[in-house]
Amino acid sequence: MGEWVYLNGEFKPYDEACLSVEDRGFLFADGIYEVIYVHRGRAFRMEDHLARLQRSAAAVRLELPRPAADLEAAAGALTARNGLEAEEATVYLELTRGSAPRQHAFPAQPRPTLLMIARKAHRPEPEKLERGVSVITVPDERWHWCHVKSVGLLPNVLAKQQAVESGAFEAVFVRDGRVTEGSSTNLFAVFDGVLWTHPADRWILGGVTRSVVLELAGRLEITVREEAVEASRLGRADELFLTGTTTTVLPVVRVDGRAVGSGEPGPLTRRLQEAYLQELEA
Repeated sequence: MGEWVYLNGEFKPYDEACLSVEDRGFLFADGIYEVIYVHRGRAFRMEDHLARLQRSAAAVRLELPRPAADLEAAAGALTARNGLEAEEATVYLELTRGSAPRQHAFPAQPRPTLLMIARKAHRPEPEKLERGVSVITVPDERWHWCHVKSVGLLPNVLAKQQAVESGAFEAVFVRDGRVTEGSSTNLFAVFDGVLWTHPADRWILGGVTRSVVLELAGRLEITVREEAVEASRLGRADELFLTGTTTTVLPVVRVDGRAVGSGEPGPLTRRLQEAYLQELEA
């Protein structure tokens, strides 16, 4: 079966789907996106993803070209058309302000571009989920609207590449001496049995998986503090882990080459890993 995409209301073979050279997403990164996890044909927390898409669109003054229900139906149909009903998959959705002659101001009559791509999910290898990964810290030089899921991800791309070249899984941003999040993940820390994570303000992208983990922590009666962790304390955490749509709950066992806690995934991380997998199956 060939690969299909959804572009501006139509299903098209991947090789036949085309965008204008003057699409504002290409010229200005004038667009937003979502990545939705699909577990055996069922989208996980689709309502949360579409709600965040609407928030991002409102923040950058973009209008969704179709109702949220239509987007959900299209995502399901695209997953099926690509033969992914029995697979672990992701749907990438991007919305731009569309094509117009290049000038910075909005076009008078914008015609948004809406694209969806459905593919098999690439989750961390079982060994990484079991044994944990390493991260590095990098300066957070991104813009001041990190809560908008914008396609302007060059600082994130550069940070992730720096991590890869350092032999690490992820780069963790530090702004004004405080840890914010990873280049494509949210970060959690454990100190004396208390779960810490940066508040969902404009300095981070409040992940859907992050929200699920906070829900699960409440059910498990784990004390939570939505408060930034000072970078100087990060190496003294008892446990660290990352969350993300495809990352799920991933233990971190080394930061900048130094062991975290015992150097192995901790008990609270393990509890939340198991609870998350149960939630996904449910």
